Amino acid sequence: MAATVFTIANQKGGVGKTTTAINTSYALAAKGVRTILIDLDPQANATSGLGLEKIEGSSLYGPLCGEGEARDKIKPVGTSNCLYIIPSEVDMAAIEIELVQRDNYLVQLRECLEPVRNCGDYDVIIIDCPPALGMLSMNSLAAADYLLIALQSEYMAMEGLGQILNVLEKLREAGVNEGLKLGGILMTMFDQRTNLAHQVVGEVRNHFDELVFRTMIPRSIRISEAPSFGQSIFEYDPHGAGANAYRYFADEIMDRFKLKK
Repeated sequence: MAATVFTIANQKGGVGKTTTAINTSYALAAKGVRTILIDLDPQANATSGLGLEKIEGSSLYGPLCGEGEARDKIKPVGTSNCLYIIPSEVDMAAIEIELVQRDNYLVQLRECLEPVRNCGDYDVIIIDCPPALGMLSMNSLAAADYLLIALQSEYMAMEGLGQILNVLEKLREAGVNEGLKLGGILMTMFDQRTNLAHQVVGEVRNHFDELVFRTMIPRSIRISEAPSFGQSIFEYDPHGAGANAYRYFADEIMDRFKLKK
């Protein structure tokens, strides 16, 4: 059975997108879901956030240029039998120049990942995008079954949301990825002590109803600190509110998208 592909995106930076990609991947793997995290961001924060070095030649740069196979870039994370990563590196900053010179440049990532997706060894692929709607993000949307949006529970949270949803619709209409769906919106950085956070969540729920996940990721210093130590929140603060929230979110993902342990 083919792996389900999720792209976690938001063209705004600082919304908890990469943190969510790391911790959701870790939480799913801990529940027995065979998960690959693909770091497409040239900043490689998902790579370093899981304790890996940024090594030249370790990313999808070569496979996206037609050199080598994506499956050869997959690396196990820690001692888990279910968590893997395809790292990023600084060279990925130049990949967009290469992509635009190729035919069907919007589907290069999808074609690159097809053998991995269909090999039967993995259940889920999670793609962490750069915080911009450039060529890499477009490729990740073209390769995905579902778009997951991380949205901070703060002022002007919905600014730019219409843009990414418009891109989703245009990719479907153009036949680039007719099956792409908005899988859901995850509210991050939620501070239950402030009226503003509750108002923002209420506004988003009014607009998107059941597409908004029940789980809300709390604003947490521990969540923010963990990547700087090369750890997921489950390693850094396993019994804290952040770890519990991402466990609940993983349960929601498994239930909503019918993922099996």
